Amino acid sequence: MPNTSTESLNTTVTTSSVPTSPASASLASMPKDTATIFNPAKPNIAQESSQADVSQANTNQPYHHKANHNQNRSIEQSSDVTLANSATIDAPVNAAPKIGFVSLGCPKALVDSERIITELSRDGYQVASDYEGADLVVVNTCGFIESAVQESLDAIGEAISKNGKVIVTGCLGKEADKIRAMHPAVLSVTGAHAYDEVITAVSQHVPKPKRDIDSNYDPKIDLINEAGIKLTPSHYAYLKISEGCNHRCTFCIIPSLRGDLVSRPIDSVMNEAMALKNAGVKELLIISQDTSAYGLDLKYKTSFWNGMPLKSKFYDLCQALNDLDIWVRLHYVYPYPHVDKVVELMGEKKLLPYLDIPFQHASHSVLKAMKRPAHSENTLARIKAWREICPDIVIRSTFVVGFPGETEEDFQCLLDWLVEARLDRVGAFTYSEVEGAVANDLPNHVPEDVKQERYERLMKLQQDISAQKLQEKVGKNLMVLVDEIDKEEGIAICRSYADAPEIDGHVYVDDITAQVKVGQFLTVTIDDASEYDLFASYKG
Repeated sequence: MPNTSTESLNTTVTTSSVPTSPASASLASMPKDTATIFNPAKPNIAQESSQADVSQANTNQPYHHKANHNQNRSIEQSSDVTLANSATIDAPVNAAPKIGFVSLGCPKALVDSERIITELSRDGYQVASDYEGADLVVVNTCGFIESAVQESLDAIGEAISKNGKVIVTGCLGKEADKIRAMHPAVLSVTGAHAYDEVITAVSQHVPKPKRDIDSNYDPKIDLINEAGIKLTPSHYAYLKISEGCNHRCTFCIIPSLRGDLVSRPIDSVMNEAMALKNAGVKELLIISQDTSAYGLDLKYKTSFWNGMPLKSKFYDLCQALNDLDIWVRLHYVYPYPHVDKVVELMGEKKLLPYLDIPFQHASHSVLKAMKRPAHSENTLARIKAWREICPDIVIRSTFVVGFPGETEEDFQCLLDWLVEARLDRVGAFTYSEVEGAVANDLPNHVPEDVKQERYERLMKLQQDISAQKLQEKVGKNLMVLVDEIDKEEGIAICRSYADAPEIDGHVYVDDITAQVKVGQFLTVTIDDASEYDLFASYKG
């Protein structure tokens, strides 16, 4: 088995019309007069890895777990994943317009993309597999850091060059003037989670088929499950519980892009969670900008779900999700004291013992300058308490390196903190002067070469810590979820409770049988570990 690293790279937009994955291969062989319609009962087609040839990766380089949870999907990948979760029916749809979709950014944006694609499909549109075959292209953008802004602008430009008819949505849509100044040919610009505006814009420029005048009108509403069309494999899904954020961290512009905190009522969240479970989802990834603040804006309003009163509150939501009897993984949790009670649920094996907490730094002066929530908390003490409550807990985090005013002493404080904290997974990024961030006006900016040098030191240290922690799992039995089958190598590419999809590591399982399928749970024995991944055997 190759000793494979799991380096996560941002996916760039591709426009090749040549099939490169099983899903796209199936697309190429599909009759052109056939519609592809979502069917949650169909097994997921194994996807081509979105990573580089990781078996050739230089493991001597500091490993960078994806810091911002970018879940980018190119126009081809959006089509591939839609096809992988679709049923093919023989229905002529020559007249049905095709919409290409490029989705950039975090899982919150990915969920927005899924909803838009679902609504378009209900209206009778198809999802195009390349720019040339699309009647129009929607680009869902990201604007969190400068590199994401540039990536989004490049994606818009490529879509215009390859197709010409482009609608822009997402976080960067807040900067409509910037987009139009660079790309004046854009047909329409909307902001984040602007579902109705996108659907309206699409129908204005590419009218949807009309049942009364078009014999080919065939939206297949009844075949679209209430869980909708997903851009993730059929066995896991992101569940967005709120929008926006009430914090005003000085390096972040999310509130200006997505607004203040708006929590969904708990009955709405649970209805969606149940729909996803009924569609075959085995793992729910709970996302928001501040998951532990869920329901604050609703004053923890009580709603009724499944005949029971439930408060729209973080702890109550976690309890209810546990009753679904599937994996529940928590992202974007801040280290507030009330999180301790949720860790107790993890200790009782009612939630995956996994916390994604954006600590961002360890130096008190830097955290204060960042205006981070809970910056005065003794996070090391809290981590220690969590491990006493739940010894198996896995903690991942992201950090900002080179924040304005960060001294060498501040940075050393962060390194010392990491040594003591022994986090399982770490992502990091150097401070980016994204337009609109308050921190841009702070004094004593760190030179770019110093930022990079500190970043490399941090990631090398964390690489060593991660390797040590993974070695502790050798010889143990773990339950894993199968993400992909590599038939050529004869291995299953899986994840344990410690690994979120696309941002953490993998468990590579040897000697699998033909009965092993994507989306299946296996109990395996860990035989070896690298800096990032585990290698296991399966006895059947």
